[in-house]
Amino acid sequence: MQSRAKLTLLVPTALACFGISGCTGTQQGLQNPMTFFVTSVGSGKGADLGGLAGADRHCQSLAAAVGAGNRTWRAYLSTTGAGAVNARDRIGRGPWQNAKGVMVASSVDELHGNNDLNKQTALTENGAVVNGRGDAPNTHDILTGSTPDGRSIPGDKDTTCGNYTKSGADGAVMLGHSDRQGLRDDAESRSWNSSHLSRGGCSQDALKSTGGAGLFYCFAAD
Repeated sequence: MQSRAKLTLLVPTALACFGISGCTGTQQGLQNPMTFFVTSVGSGKGADLGGLAGADRHCQSLAAAVGAGNRTWRAYLSTTGAGAVNARDRIGRGPWQNAKGVMVASSVDELHGNNDLNKQTALTENGAVVNGRGDAPNTHDILTGSTPDGRSIPGDKDTTCGNYTKSGADGAVMLGHSDRQGLRDDAESRSWNSSHLSRGGCSQDALKSTGGAGLFYCFAAD
């Protein structure tokens, strides 16, 4: 059986416009087969994404810019409080592959178990590697607001920056490490979706201080 790292779609023409200014797969009557990416940019307002709806729109817009707007994109984010939402319940069933055609997980269970997410596979919508530990600047802190199994974090503590509406000094958000590396060699430091809370609030500067840029994961839900 082919290893997952070698599993690519044999549709090079669908990617023929990558890196060419003004050219997208959609414009050529083709569609980008990507179904997962890390946002190349955040909202610019720290953890204030405009709530889940704003985060989803950001995913959709970035995907559309590279010819993958034909799918329904959802941000991998959990919320807290009344009507709390689990990130794992809003991203579809999989499988998911990155901009290079590499499968990162075949199902929700595999995504939250033995997935293939790491620095080389957790790519942006443009197919770029996200800076990790040891790079300058480090931007591996990814907003999730989630437990390791992709669910809402229980309790009264703010772990979602007011469900992604805060950009000040108060509140915090749970972060994952897209490169699966941290200060220690343990499960938390290696967690892609639940490594540590932001420190110093929800602002862009607060996120930068621990190695972030307000980036988050996007998955095609259909």
